[in-house]
Amino acid sequence: MFTTVYATAAGVPAEGGLAAMLPSLIMLVLMFAVFYFILIRPQKKKEKELRNMLASLKVNDEVATIGGIHGKIVRIKDDLFVLESGIGQNKSYITVDRSAVSRFMKRGEEAKAATPIPGEIAENTEAAE
Repeated sequence: MFTTVYATAAGVPAEGGLAAMLPSLIMLVLMFAVFYFILIRPQKKKEKELRNMLASLKVNDEVATIGGIHGKIVRIKDDLFVLESGIGQNKSYITVDRSAVSRFMKRGEEAKAATPIPGEIAENTEAAE
């Protein structure tokens, strides 16, 4: 019927105090360290490698997109790539965003001149007057 209530003085920690909280605090820090080294650090490393790969892409490099399209870069303009995909007479040209490239496949030879794309008007032609 009657309950006993124990009161502690204000500002005085209860039984054990900091010594009782220390193992819990150590476990919390260890869990964060494990998550950092297993999840966060490898993900950041992978993102950094992808950024470096995208920055180093040049004309004639072969890449694969997020959608699975494999092709050779024939033109780069700002953040857009024109990919040449297909074999022989059945080649097609696709414009993709830089962020759509997921993998680097093969380094191409240096381009001597810009590859003409069928049906495209040359940018450097001037109207004869």
